[in-house]
Amino acid sequence: MNILFVHQNFPGQYKHLAPALSAKGHRVVALGIGERKIAGVEYFHYHPKRGTSDKTHPWVTDFEAKVIRAEACATACKELDKRGFKPELICVHPGWGEALLLREVWPEAKQLHFVEFFYGSIGRDVGFDPEFPSPEFSGNCRLRIKNSNNLLNLFDMDHGISPTQWQRSTVPEQFRDKIDVIHDGVDTNRLRPDSQAVLAAENDRGEALHLTRSDKVITFINRNLEPSRGYHQFMRALPYVLEKDKEAQVVIIGGDGVSYGAPPQTGSWKQKYLDEVRSKIDISRVHFLGKVSYDTFVAAMQISAAHVYLTYPFVLSWSMLEAMSLGAPVVGSDTLPVREVIEDGMNGRLVDFFNPQEIARVTVEVANSANGDIRVKARQTIVDRFDLNAICLPRQIALIEKLARNGANLC
Repeated sequence: MNILFVHQNFPGQYKHLAPALSAKGHRVVALGIGERKIAGVEYFHYHPKRGTSDKTHPWVTDFEAKVIRAEACATACKELDKRGFKPELICVHPGWGEALLLREVWPEAKQLHFVEFFYGSIGRDVGFDPEFPSPEFSGNCRLRIKNSNNLLNLFDMDHGISPTQWQRSTVPEQFRDKIDVIHDGVDTNRLRPDSQAVLAAENDRGEALHLTRSDKVITFINRNLEPSRGYHQFMRALPYVLEKDKEAQVVIIGGDGVSYGAPPQTGSWKQKYLDEVRSKIDISRVHFLGKVSYDTFVAAMQISAAHVYLTYPFVLSWSMLEAMSLGAPVVGSDTLPVREVIEDGMNGRLVDFFNPQEIARVTVEVANSANGDIRVKARQTIVDRFDLNAICLPRQIALIEKLARNGANLC
């Protein structure tokens, strides 16, 4: 079977699935913007012709960007078609617009979409945090227009995959029967606890770190340090954490940019909230590592005495599930995506996203407990529900083969 993967940042969620299908003898071709390639997968680029116009209505700018990508992607697909490649199945993440025009090139190809999130009414992610209120009328109007891409793709797809039940639940009810809940998968064979692990890194002051479990390390990770993933609340919890525990070392991993939402008016979110608490903390025990290698992330989770994961009601991060697989005791925000995985006091702890003192109190409590049972149960949760090779990858492949064999009628 000829299978096409389309993802702006390929491989993204297809890191394991694309090579697994290639290993089964299928011809696998991928299309994206970046440069990451995978053995067994033929990779091609698409190139947007321009950016958005400064004269476009602000509510439509996001959709215009998606149409520009859709045009570029369809143009690249027409070239692949001229070269003789005709996919029976297209696996696509539609979030950036690439899926919008695929039917114009290959109308008969089945489409399996990665349905990650549907923007809802104010309060799901936009407007959830009263510190960043969204004007009710204009905010709702912008979200309605922002969902244009999502709605078009939900109508057009043959079937979809969502990684969690909560993410599927954000989609309008009339489309949910078209969506299976199958997580991308966590490689629990690779991501295992190691009580002897060492975190060797350099902080943003140029100081070499050599940390182990005996150092009582509290960890916090964002792709980019920003409010949607609770960076501001974590920083506000730090004065209490460092005051109550004079031995704790705090390791913060993440970039200075923005992954979700808007940047601050000046500078970075990282600097804004560090400046807010700088005079109240012992900065010598706070270590910003910036963006790190995957191996460094793994070591940080293996030595963590308490890993704090905070998020708006939004897409659940891989990092939380991987931390649990690595045996890190997670202190997570009591928000719906986290609550789907963590049961308070069993395989982790849940705290109020908006209460820095509670975040701090529970973090100190966890960091000063043996947590052997929570570590074991956290990992067991991932093995039982999210294991890549035993659960997720076989289910993904079975769905793809069924879709190719039976068409869109899977329900």
